Amino acid sequence: MLIRYIIENYLSFGEKCTFSMIPGLIRSHDFHKISYTERKEIDILKLGIIYGANASGKSNLIKSLQFIQKLVLDGTKPERNINLASHKLNPLFEKSPSRFEVEFRKSGNSYAYGAVLNNKKIIEEWLYEVNKNSDKPLFERKQNQNGASETDFRNIKFTTKKEEDFLNFIAKGTRENQLFLTECFQRNVTGNVKNIKPITDAIAWFKDSLTIIFPSTKFGGLLFELETNEDFGKSLTKYLKTFDTGIDGIELIKIDFNLIKDLPGELKKEIVSDLKPGSRCIIAGPEKQTYSLTKSKDGSINSYKVMIKHKVSNSKESVHFELSEESDGTQRLVDLIPALMDVSKSEKVFIIDELDRSLHPNLSQKFLELFLDLSKTIKSQLIVTTHETNLLDLSRFRKDEIWFVEKDSNNQSKIFSLNDFNIRFDKRIMNDYLLGRFGGAPSMKHSFN
Repeated sequence: MLIRYIIENYLSFGEKCTFSMIPGLIRSHDFHKISYTERKEIDILKLGIIYGANASGKSNLIKSLQFIQKLVLDGTKPERNINLASHKLNPLFEKSPSRFEVEFRKSGNSYAYGAVLNNKKIIEEWLYEVNKNSDKPLFERKQNQNGASETDFRNIKFTTKKEEDFLNFIAKGTRENQLFLTECFQRNVTGNVKNIKPITDAIAWFKDSLTIIFPSTKFGGLLFELETNEDFGKSLTKYLKTFDTGIDGIELIKIDFNLIKDLPGELKKEIVSDLKPGSRCIIAGPEKQTYSLTKSKDGSINSYKVMIKHKVSNSKESVHFELSEESDGTQRLVDLIPALMDVSKSEKVFIIDELDRSLHPNLSQKFLELFLDLSKTIKSQLIVTTHETNLLDLSRFRKDEIWFVEKDSNNQSKIFSLNDFNIRFDKRIMNDYLLGRFGGAPSMKHSFN
């Protein structure tokens, strides 16, 4: 679960900004939050809706979180600069470091992980265990007076001196352009050090809990899931019917490999030559069609593609369409619905940039309502950016779930909550937003002069 996210000096964000999933003192829609019985624990909201004009920076907020996720999981190459995009519209920020800090909950504990860095090196890095009453440092990495990196593990209880020496060895061997957390991930320290659950929790949160979906993101597991999991196809069809797409089924159809026209002959020859018996590959064609290819022991290629089934009017017959023949909205739902299907996996965090892209307003609203309904007993979250003003409805959503991003007079993105404004819970807020009362809406000139 995401508790809070802090960003400073990245893309359109200059000065430090905070996005929070900590609920305010609001009584409405109580089931929209996860409440913990222990007093020291922090309650967390399940839903976040972020508004902003075009180029306000709301997508940059999501990109910044993806940046730190990829930096943790993929790391950097030796003697290469960190691919950091600092704020460019103020010369002061070009020379200043960037800061990323993520507070999250994983496996029953709350943590704060963060780093301060420039495009050449990691200046600071830390992991804390946090609650309402205290912050306990688990590791802190800082530069000493000579510019060398030092890491302190003051609150990690090592089982043996050998384990402590090993983790210190990993820390000292971490390149200056690499995160220590990445080094732990890539070197599989869990096999050598036992009592480092906080470190493994942090890695697992970025790797397994956090899923970021952009408008161009395709659900890469569609073919595999349809091929290996019969229930997946049935569930996906059920959801597509719920969203009134007119679809009667989604299936994986076997086709003749030699008759696939949109794959060049040379590519086919390479596939036949390189694919090992019993292995599988996924190939994307030029017409947005994707094929699953497997090689049998006798060397023959079995090929499959996703087809959409529609019923013929006044008949028991059905016809199949290519997925690429479906509307942009239907294709978008095929990529988004697996997130709803994954809600049952506790502690998942789904972040969707431009939820309303290609979707009817009613479908965007239905998507959020389905998530809230499915997650009533599950600790999962959904955070979306959108332009869809019909979601600005306090009879359906909480004030503290709604956020706005806008650029100030210095061209820096700022983020703030609707809960910062003194408005009644029964207020119709959509018109106020469009009139610019809350910010985050475009301000257009009356003429070209």
